[in-house]
Amino acid sequence: GVAPMAGTVRTRQMPQAETLIEQLLREKRGMKLGGVAVFESGDKFLPGKIAAAMAYRITTLENGDPRLAQRLRDFADIAELTLDDTNDSWGIYYYVSALHDLNERGLLDRALRPETLARLKQRLDWRRFVRPDLTLIDLPNNYYGVAFSIARLRHLMGWEDAAGADQLLARTLDHYRKYSGEFGFADETEGKGRFDRYSVLLIGEIAHRLIETGMTPTPEVRGWLRKSVDLLLPRFNLRGGGFEYGRSIRAYGETAFIEVLTAAALLKVLTPQEERMAYAFSSRIGARYMDFWVNPATGSVDLWGQGRRTDAYRGIHRIFGENLSLARQHIYTNAIWNRLGYGGRAPDRGYAKWLGTLPRSTVTWFARGEHDRALVSVRDRGRLIGLPIINGAEGQHLHNPYFPVPFSPGMLAGSADATYPHLIPRITLADGAVLMPLAFFKDVRVTRRGSVTQVSWRQDALDLMGKDDARPDRRASIETRYTLAPGRITRSDRLRLAPGARAAKVELEFASFSGAPSVQAGRVRFASGEVRGFFATGYGSCAARTPQSPEYRAPTGAFATVVRCARTTMSTPGAVIPLDWKLSYK
Repeated sequence: GVAPMAGTVRTRQMPQAETLIEQLLREKRGMKLGGVAVFESGDKFLPGKIAAAMAYRITTLENGDPRLAQRLRDFADIAELTLDDTNDSWGIYYYVSALHDLNERGLLDRALRPETLARLKQRLDWRRFVRPDLTLIDLPNNYYGVAFSIARLRHLMGWEDAAGADQLLARTLDHYRKYSGEFGFADETEGKGRFDRYSVLLIGEIAHRLIETGMTPTPEVRGWLRKSVDLLLPRFNLRGGGFEYGRSIRAYGETAFIEVLTAAALLKVLTPQEERMAYAFSSRIGARYMDFWVNPATGSVDLWGQGRRTDAYRGIHRIFGENLSLARQHIYTNAIWNRLGYGGRAPDRGYAKWLGTLPRSTVTWFARGEHDRALVSVRDRGRLIGLPIINGAEGQHLHNPYFPVPFSPGMLAGSADATYPHLIPRITLADGAVLMPLAFFKDVRVTRRGSVTQVSWRQDALDLMGKDDARPDRRASIETRYTLAPGRITRSDRLRLAPGARAAKVELEFASFSGAPSVQAGRVRFASGEVRGFFATGYGSCAARTPQSPEYRAPTGAFATVVRCARTTMSTPGAVIPLDWKLSYK
């Protein structure tokens, strides 16, 4: 059976985090973790994450506890140790939240020397990343929620009036209305269509910050929260695995679930049965964190070794901070489950059976209009297959975790920051321009007949590669159809080149966890792994090899095989070029 979440947090997660804090107190600025000198690594959120962990060591103690005085001294010492270090945005939020918790307990003056507190009051300010006109300074829109939280906590400590927090909250909610309107998911860009883990998590974060700071979420916020729940429910599973596509997933793709679900449980937007199942899944996520993500050899979370790959943004330079923030997410959500009466309760034994009642196929709309944005979710015998139809936009459109291809935990995955043409055609024109069908989806249609889901769309322009943002290029257009059936996924493209445009090359790759490939008459068969076969037509000849480049690593581990297909002799301009692939799995 799966241990209750409270047991995992108390007996496994908290000791793991405490061991790291004790190392910090011993080694101070000389601390090294996973070979990284943590104070020389350039982790811009670290002082705040440390403060949050140090405050938690204090607020869990009763007032008469003999350890209290020493832990308050520890807090003061480490606050001075990190005072001149860079601490941006999220780091400011973590720090202010820690000070607010201490203030609520009446311990703030004992935890900081007066001159340190005076300097922190000045430095821990949302205006460091928000302009006077309330626009963000070079940050994606989820940071409005961070800025609001800082402003509200400052207000509660008497450091500023309520005006800043009110304006920032209004700006956050306004962004929801403006860029997702009726659909209720946050676009990470100014309306370009990047809907990913952050788009689903943000409303959970906002709800938690409202609750944390004594505000009541509006019916509108609760409605958006319910939409996030509806997207997450088909993703529940037995392993505790999380979000399948987009950037910054891995362990954070799992904590996103517990953050949204605990907000939803607190605000009573779950049915009683959903609440029990959400707790059962949270317990599995907690266990998986210790079983899979924490490396017992180092005592640290491991997002980078053992064949795993992560975004440069969350590189190993952030190793210490990642341990602290992930621990915090498990600890604070567990406290909410305890508050709701689940403390120490065994997860519902009917959970596995309940998974079988989840809908076989759902479509979540993110935006409709000039371009359509959606996520199709298919459950096949307990396995989730997600098909995101979104635009990664600036900095991400060219990365394959954002491609409009199927993702399935443990079976089909992208590689963080990688640009190889995973399951999608890459067309090189005669003049060297490279086009891919990644961003400009129109007329998205989803039909379901029995156990078969069909998804189709067209793109009147392809995405010109080599630019930071998606750029439409009308020298090619494409019509795409997916068929998702039990044990089988098919993609069929009809590519048209405009008059005067000539294709010099079309290529495709498939990075797979399956191994021992054999290729016969263009068909790839795998002797081991979940995917059994792959067959591409219109792409020329295909070869299957063991990948050597570190680019071919998923968030959870390395791919075993990469199939590469390429064709250099193309038909005449104006003709329709059919491109198809079929994939079969267990």
